Amino acid sequence: MISDDVWLVPAEWLPPEAEKTTDALAAGRVSADEADAMGYEQLPVSTGLSAPEMAVRAGLRALSRAGVPAGDLAAILHAWTYYQGHDFWSPAHHVAAGTGALGAVPTGIQQMCNGAAAALRAAVHHHAAHPGGAPVLVTTADRFAPPGFDRWGGDYGVWYGDGATAAVVGTGTPGRRGPGSGIPEGALALCALQTRAAPELETAHRDTGTFHPAPHTRSAAVDVRRTKKAFLAGHGKPRFLDRLRHETTAVLAAALAEAGIGSGGRRLTEVLLPRLGRATARDVYGPAVAEVTDAPLADLGERTGHLGAGDLLSNLTALAAETGPHRLEPGRYAAVLSAGAGFTWSAAVLRRA
Repeated sequence: MISDDVWLVPAEWLPPEAEKTTDALAAGRVSADEADAMGYEQLPVSTGLSAPEMAVRAGLRALSRAGVPAGDLAAILHAWTYYQGHDFWSPAHHVAAGTGALGAVPTGIQQMCNGAAAALRAAVHHHAAHPGGAPVLVTTADRFAPPGFDRWGGDYGVWYGDGATAAVVGTGTPGRRGPGSGIPEGALALCALQTRAAPELETAHRDTGTFHPAPHTRSAAVDVRRTKKAFLAGHGKPRFLDRLRHETTAVLAAALAEAGIGSGGRRLTEVLLPRLGRATARDVYGPAVAEVTDAPLADLGERTGHLGAGDLLSNLTALAAETGPHRLEPGRYAAVLSAGAGFTWSAAVLRRA
């Protein structure tokens, strides 16, 4: 159970360059059927900055919006799914140094595409262990660059965009905001955060024949299609999709119960989905969410694609925006879903503070 005073201020940093779906179609990188199933317009592409460098930019943006000096942070929690620019180092420490959080304790969070939710969970636990303590900065960043990754064709039903997200997570006086309250203007209150896992499904992203001695030993580029194809041959796609729907329903139902949605007049304005495309929203998330709420669904990945570990915080950034179609109005509630290889599922419920 989350205490009623946890708030967060999210931000994102996306590279200005992008690759268009129309160009990928023309080049034969995707088929017309794949483009229709995804329904996305473009993918942001970092042509120069590494993932941790983008995380620094997102982190600084979140700190600025929250009005929190980097020197006041207690911890940095950095999550990612793919290569961070060096073979043997700690990207979390780079984010701490780059943001100026030299007194914070940096920690890497590795839970694949559920990494933002895992880092947010760790931040909540940190505040529970240190009541009234200093804020924590959560960051995510991924860059799916060649030759190691084919953002358009390396996976089934997922297109990968580059970018970074962040959130300052702190505690403050419930029911108050602005100067003197400890809660920044525009912050989101975290009302619930639930997570479920099914580790028996981890072979969907692993070659089961052997473990490899070094990255890219098996293939020059990451090939998620190879491992998923072998996994589905053994488990069956219908049974796998049923499991995805079941776990999504269960984790969302638990989060709504924790937040008291459905009681006392509390209702969701919408449910924001992981950015996995139109077909996944229709076949997995639509039926799963409909089991527990009639709130509308939204997939905000049209111009970002899947941001690796960053989908959840990017969605929170849309909720916290000053303007826009997904801005969460004061006193209203929204849910955000997250999922990652392993598998792990999370659901968060937010209220405009």
